[in-house]
Amino acid sequence: MNNDIMKGKWKQASGSLKANWGKLTDDDLQEIDGNLEKFQGKMQEKYGMAKDEAEKIFNKSHA
Repeated sequence: MNNDIMKGKWKQASGSLKANWGKLTDDDLQEIDGNLEKFQGKMQEKYGMAKDEAEKIFNKSHA
């Protein structure tokens, strides 16, 4: 996937993620910026979530 397309999809998905996962702040989402590893880390930190579970959520947000 083209980096520009990925960034565009991330911007669309980040609003939905914030609505569904309220512990994620605007700063968190800006820091993550579409990076799977950063997303997994934030979900582990804020929700105690396993990496594979966070990856599933990340992938759904980019569908």
